[in-house]
Amino acid sequence: MSLTRLADESLDKYGEYVALAFEGRRYTNLEQARAAARLAHAMRRLGVGPGDRVVVMLPNCPEVIQSYGGILKCGGVIVPVIFLLGEREVAHIVADSEANVVITSADMLGKVEAQIGVLPTLHHVLLVDGGGDGTTRSLTAEAAGEPDTFPTVERRPEDLAVILYTSGTTGLPKGVALSHDNLESNARSAASLNELGRDDWAVAVLPLSHSYGLTVMNAGHILGSRAALLRWFHPEAVLQTIQEFRAVSMSAVPTMLIYLLNYPEADRFDTRSMRAWGSGAAPLPTEIVEPFERKFGGQDPGGLRPDRGLPGGVGAPSERPAQGGLGGSRDSRGRGLDPGRS
Repeated sequence: MSLTRLADESLDKYGEYVALAFEGRRYTNLEQARAAARLAHAMRRLGVGPGDRVVVMLPNCPEVIQSYGGILKCGGVIVPVIFLLGEREVAHIVADSEANVVITSADMLGKVEAQIGVLPTLHHVLLVDGGGDGTTRSLTAEAAGEPDTFPTVERRPEDLAVILYTSGTTGLPKGVALSHDNLESNARSAASLNELGRDDWAVAVLPLSHSYGLTVMNAGHILGSRAALLRWFHPEAVLQTIQEFRAVSMSAVPTMLIYLLNYPEADRFDTRSMRAWGSGAAPLPTEIVEPFERKFGGQDPGGLRPDRGLPGGVGAPSERPAQGGLGGSRDSRGRGLDPGRS
């Protein structure tokens, strides 16, 4: 049993279809599965086997999804890292998880560079946009030429699949162990809430390094759904994506919804296609529900509602304003935003 069977079963059930859109390009589920298989071969060649940990520190992008699939296929354990964490926190996670491999990008290399050749457990650093200089390797080059299929290493339901680390706001980040069974159960719970069609587009903006984003991603395999993936959250990018794809649903954290509600240019965009907004990972302030639905749409079957049954989801809205968010909210250059301003 492996969590990767969700993607395999999706291919068997739905066949090849466009499953992902990202920054002007569309990807089919078969393309993603083949990329994951090539990465799995590369991982195995680099020594990753059952139970070995691989850190993935990237903003949302197709390579994250491909890396997760490849790691799980060869029996490894995913260690997602929020890309906004500082060098100290990242160094702790890499050491504490005993990661054998880190997958990241050139602009984030500085957060792990000091660990290369120092940590006895860290053998390779793979870059999605470079590498090959002797201390790092190119993810693309390592996977190039590898076969498009990979015999998935079977794991028990209770075996470790993911280690999620806290942000370390009250000390050093702490790891939370999640099994294959944990994550599949969460995904099936999320999928059971879906009431939208397979031809509909969803906006995917939750960080894939967080349990909520992971659950929504895995539920997408079960449902055979389509997602327009955003690298990170920015109100204008979200609204533009809704308008472009005539998107009908989006899962978010309350802080993202507050950003959208306060965004002064929101009226420039047509969001009438939206039917369901999911909110989780923090309490949903009751006072934003009515003005939000009035401004952005939200018809039956859901409107703006808590995502019950999801990791970090809430059973009822909160009377208190939400603070903070997942992975932060960024402008077009990746800089942080204030929820009361744009």
